[in-house]
Amino acid sequence: MPGSRLLTTDDWPEAELRAAVLAGELVPVGPCWASPATPQDPALRATAVAWVLGDARLVAAGRTAAWIWGASSRPPDPVDASVSPQLRITVRPTVRLREVALPPDDVVRLGAAGTAVTTPARTAIDLLRAPGPTSSDRSDAVAGLLAIGVVTADELLARLRGLGTIPMVRQAERRLRGLLVPC
Repeated sequence: MPGSRLLTTDDWPEAELRAAVLAGELVPVGPCWASPATPQDPALRATAVAWVLGDARLVAAGRTAAWIWGASSRPPDPVDASVSPQLRITVRPTVRLREVALPPDDVVRLGAAGTAVTTPARTAIDLLRAPGPTSSDRSDAVAGLLAIGVVTADELLARLRGLGTIPMVRQAERRLRGLLVPC
């Protein structure tokens, strides 16, 4: 549940919240709103994501986690989340859910709601290993994580090499090297 620093459509009608944005009294924080004086830090963004997820067993991951860490300026739509393969959860249409086993050291809890979020390194690894063609959103999110300094290229390369022969590791290394080459 959002902390006292956030407002949601549970608090006010959406039209009033959007009018307050136009008046300069509020700013959007993902699916929620806050005072312009409130620092938009990872804890605040994680609390906003918790309102969408609605279940503490879900872990904010992928592009959503990158946004929480500050690597992206806008939250993705839909929200990316992970859940343990042993759990069966129904989510809203605004949540894209992946079943994945996450070691405890790849997840941290942030914000008033104690939202589970993948660490910056795990977030980058997941984005780099995502199957399919490289999307600019995923590449930009990884580049953002590197740019703000929450993870280093050396750390990512070491983690990728430590994964052995699991799927998409070599592709992830190539994608990372592509991000590091100046245009």
